[in-house]
Amino acid sequence: MTLFVNARVIPSARIGEARGDAVLVRGERVAAVGQATRLHPDLAAGEEVIDLQGAVVLPGFVDSHVHTGLYARGLFSADLRDCTSLEAALQRVATHLRNRVEAAKAEGTWPQQPQWIFGQAWDHNIWDVPQVPDRRALDAVTGSFPTALHSTDAHTWWVNSAALEALGLDASTPDPVGGSFDRDTDGQLTGILRESAGRAVDQILTSGAAGDLTAQLEHAQRQLWAQGLVGVHDFDGEDVRAGFSALQETGRLRMRVTKAVLAPDLDLALAEGRYTGSGDAWLRTGPVKIFSDGALGSHTCLMHEPLAGSTHGHGVAVTEEAGLRDLLARSASAGLAVATHAIGDRANELVLDAYQWLAEQVSSGVVPASPLVHRIEHAQHLAVEDVRRFAALGVVPSMQPLHATADFELAERLMGDRPMASYAWRSLIDAGATLAFGSDAPVEPPSPLGGIHAAVTRQRPDGRPDGGWQPQERLSVGEAITGFTTGAAHAAGMGHLTGEIRPGMFADFTVLREDPFAVAPSDLPHIPVAGVITGGRVRHWV
Repeated sequence: MTLFVNARVIPSARIGEARGDAVLVRGERVAAVGQATRLHPDLAAGEEVIDLQGAVVLPGFVDSHVHTGLYARGLFSADLRDCTSLEAALQRVATHLRNRVEAAKAEGTWPQQPQWIFGQAWDHNIWDVPQVPDRRALDAVTGSFPTALHSTDAHTWWVNSAALEALGLDASTPDPVGGSFDRDTDGQLTGILRESAGRAVDQILTSGAAGDLTAQLEHAQRQLWAQGLVGVHDFDGEDVRAGFSALQETGRLRMRVTKAVLAPDLDLALAEGRYTGSGDAWLRTGPVKIFSDGALGSHTCLMHEPLAGSTHGHGVAVTEEAGLRDLLARSASAGLAVATHAIGDRANELVLDAYQWLAEQVSSGVVPASPLVHRIEHAQHLAVEDVRRFAALGVVPSMQPLHATADFELAERLMGDRPMASYAWRSLIDAGATLAFGSDAPVEPPSPLGGIHAAVTRQRPDGRPDGGWQPQERLSVGEAITGFTTGAAHAAGMGHLTGEIRPGMFADFTVLREDPFAVAPSDLPHIPVAGVITGGRVRHWV
């Protein structure tokens, strides 16, 4: 057993106050919470006592929506997140390419490496000239090196001419279902690949061309611990599952991973007998991930009314209604929950309709009844009348508070003042829904404290906009923390195992230097993370 002492233990975000100064852990689970003077006699001679130096101990934060593979690879690729012009983005790519070439020469792998150059998080919406880039601009700094750069919303690839050639794409290539290639006035590909049109790049990325994913995931695990995270719900592919499995087999996976199955891999998962909750306490199967539409930043979210100035009309329906219902029925019948990506108001309506249809199939006995928790990922822009449907259907809105503060200017520009519930956390809670919070990293930083600040203030850390954007949707600190604790646990079907600090639950704690219930809201994103404890062991400490 281990006794953690000299702490302020807040066992539940719902309570929001300390209920002891110590936690007793037996194996990987909490045995008791209370005063150290009363718990210490329960220790046998030689058992460990760990001093937490007066820190605040909370239930472990879990990020309910992470693309861990993209995040891990992004730590080793060109990061264009803060570039405010095309020129700055190109310079960042040029510097990254030069560093890659120099490293290859130093390692003796030149000229075989690098074969591909990857980057992420470019956002033309915030450039000084908000114009979609093309391959020719990228050619000027990358030459013959195939280069592929993910947009900040991860729904669009920007590639150079060498990449198009390597992928076998040219003017004669038709647009795929659920995606499109941007073309110039002569019909030539510009190098912008939207939605499913980027799958060929996705396959290159997951083939090993971006490096040793297992090592990258281990590095990412340390970075996530530093943010106070004890677990993630991952929404990348089978390569990431294999990487996590490799870490687990060698005893190096020490954060809890709920691993989604992407819709194209459903047949594989069914053949292997996977179901939601299968696996073990460290790596378990989560929901099937389905895409309903695109994204706001790429102007491809599916809307009732077109986005202002968009060339994509009402947006992109990545999965049509019949296909969505088929995937729901097949997944639920096999014991797999479903998490459907939906950004636009029309997409959310269609997905809620599909979940209602699934409930009817269960009621009629066509689909077996089960305790599965289904989700909508993002649920960003809702018709007002659809807000109440989440609770009525038992569907979890899995949302990312940092999206609201990052996107509010773009949302106002593209959507105007049309009646809509956008990033409607307060409305959803008041209607009875259970929110799960995450980051969508690497789209946003995987910072639960940053997400809590966004949910409480509806502001960026610099205070913009004054008073918060649509402040009627703000949450309390406790409600925001709940999204990263009990809400995340409920969404994963793990409410009996995680989300609070009480006997029988996993000993997974986030340890902070300051009490988030006591600091000013503006200080929330700046609270230092003291450490992370998972399975009763200290994994990170500063």
